[in-house]
Amino acid sequence: MEQTYKMIVDPMLAEMGKNLNEAMKILEDGQREVEEKRRYSRRDIPGPLQGGGQDVASILQLVQNLMHGDEEEESQGHRRMQNVGEQGHMALLGHSLAAYISVLDRERLRKLTTRILSDTTLWLCRLFRYENGSAYYHEDDREGLIKVCRLVIHSRYEDYTTEGFTVLSTKQPVVYQSAACRPGLGQHLCSQLGLPLSSLCTVPCNTMFGSQHQMDVALLDRLIKDDIDSGKLPLLLIANAGTPGAGHTDKLGRLKELCDQHSMWLHVEGVNLATLALGYVTATSSVMAATKCDSMTLTLGPWLGLPAVPAVTLYRHEDPALSLAAGLTSSQPVEKLRALPLWLSLQYLGHDGIVERIKHASQLSQRLLDHLKKLTSIKTSVEDEINSPVVVFRFSQETSEASSSGSVQGYSGGDREVQDALNRWLGEQLAHLVPASGVDVVELEDEGTCVRFNPLMTAAVQGTQEGDVETLVEKLGQMVPLLSSTLRLRQDFREEVYRHAALTYIEDLSWPGLGIIRYEPSSDELDVSKRQQEVEKINCNLLKKLQELETDLTFSTGPEFGEEKHCVFVGMATEDLDVAELADTIAAMGREIEESGKLLENMTEVVRKGILEAELQLQKANEEKLMEEGVLRQIPLVGSVLNWFSPVQSSVKGRTFNLAAGSLDSTDQTYSMKVQAVRGTPPATPTSSATKRLPGQKLFRRTGAGSDMPSETSSVGQPEEMETELVQCPAPEVTPEVPRGHP
Repeated sequence: MEQTYKMIVDPMLAEMGKNLNEAMKILEDGQREVEEKRRYSRRDIPGPLQGGGQDVASILQLVQNLMHGDEEEESQGHRRMQNVGEQGHMALLGHSLAAYISVLDRERLRKLTTRILSDTTLWLCRLFRYENGSAYYHEDDREGLIKVCRLVIHSRYEDYTTEGFTVLSTKQPVVYQSAACRPGLGQHLCSQLGLPLSSLCTVPCNTMFGSQHQMDVALLDRLIKDDIDSGKLPLLLIANAGTPGAGHTDKLGRLKELCDQHSMWLHVEGVNLATLALGYVTATSSVMAATKCDSMTLTLGPWLGLPAVPAVTLYRHEDPALSLAAGLTSSQPVEKLRALPLWLSLQYLGHDGIVERIKHASQLSQRLLDHLKKLTSIKTSVEDEINSPVVVFRFSQETSEASSSGSVQGYSGGDREVQDALNRWLGEQLAHLVPASGVDVVELEDEGTCVRFNPLMTAAVQGTQEGDVETLVEKLGQMVPLLSSTLRLRQDFREEVYRHAALTYIEDLSWPGLGIIRYEPSSDELDVSKRQQEVEKINCNLLKKLQELETDLTFSTGPEFGEEKHCVFVGMATEDLDVAELADTIAAMGREIEESGKLLENMTEVVRKGILEAELQLQKANEEKLMEEGVLRQIPLVGSVLNWFSPVQSSVKGRTFNLAAGSLDSTDQTYSMKVQAVRGTPPATPTSSATKRLPGQKLFRRTGAGSDMPSETSSVGQPEEMETELVQCPAPEVTPEVPRGHP
């Protein structure tokens, strides 16, 4: 951009561009040192305006800190700022220039804004094949539809300018929209125009013939005729050239004929309108009919990766007075400067650059679609493989095909919900593993939860390349077997859990994993509150023990705002998972925790009683000692002299408290056992079955199922040895020994 600045005559414009470039470099630099970041951390707190003012660098540094926040947000924001690019700088420069140009004298401002507006409108109409069109530039992408609808009201109601809303009561206007339109669009339109919601008619999509996301034209025809018969006035139809969810295009040709028949206005919006700029889009393409509509809204910002550029509504109307009354045109030159950022960016990219970006996004979609066709259990929802840049896919597998037994009655009814949960997990994982792909999760009425790849809305911002698509396919290929095995083993795990009386299977179809279980204590003597506490305690300890195991499975507490509490959520399962061993291990661990808790409670009571008994015996022993030795021997100095001249052999015996038996015993046996242990050979330390596993071997794997499985000499999977591993060792004896002889 330095060469561009040298060519500018006005030094103010050159300085403005240079300052903007330097400011962007500061804001994009997220790799500040920790000390420097701490220096500005306190300035993030709101406070009074400083009297002396600050320099530009300090203010921009503060803005950077506010933009990036903590380290996690900083990394995400830094990645997005890096993809602004030179064309993004031009768009941002347009906002600065608009403010600068607005101070020109009125005549010079009028000439400049007229040129900017006419150039931008001409370029867009030629790019998107919209002949003899006018343009309205707006920040909110819904604002163009509102102004167009107001224009139609002015056209169809002759006295609207003088009489206002009262003329609408004679014939209530009706606005028609597809059921696949973006949510809230029609309601927002009625709210801004002051129309009742009864003026909004939502047309269902096809349910028996054609695409499930296209407006039912035959039904629309009947609805229009019914409204005319009831004294209403069909006003406007909102159609889609790329639905917000699946990217499908309505039958725009037939809809245009229907609108002409009933003197209705046809407005089209959607991401597929971008493909009109491609040269290979033929006249027979469904989206080509959009060039004959009465108006269309283009969102060039995400399509071309341009920040802060306005949306554009192209329309055709012959009466400039009505366009002015509707707000589509303005006599204020400053408002025409909205097109300036777009005017600069389009010139910077050029015709070829604009087409290349749209073509690149379409090719990314086609490349992904070609790969998806080769993957089993992946279904795609693409209406027009050539012209639609939106690819929607979904993991889908029949329950009867996935299940190994299928004996659980009535479970197939929840197959749709389970697969929705798995697809939601799939989309979230792909978005996390390949963030440059820009995939997201979308909910469709007929298909359910799907993963959407819409590069026209994301590729320019994220910088998506073919390598990202290849990585996406690679990760997807790794996850499909995991999804299939989880869906297949989910029912088997449910059956295995039912075989254990202490385990409860929690039915939650929204959990994308093997299942949810809860260990229930066997005691029925506890009241409701104490039992709830016991359940929480046991399952909390059970979760900790399971998380410590060396296994590929994940165990968690579930979603943060989930309804089920005090449960163990088991995650995705591999093909070689032994669900029977898993259920047995969980039941054994829960039983061990429950018995350990009971033993601890019983031991507490035993220790309390043992301490009381020990105190009594110690008191009795001291009394006997006093009787044998006399009072003088209890005096420290005198007793030492007497013991030296006349030693006394005390008959008081030491005592040891046995935790296992809960009794006080003599220490004679303890001393003899210690002497024997010193003289003899120490016994070998018992080893558990866990030590027999080979390095890298995981739990809950079926023998021979995985590459890391050991030979048949391995002890993994043997229930008897697994229980041996979980047996609790006896508690050691605590020996509070009573002093013998001297005090």
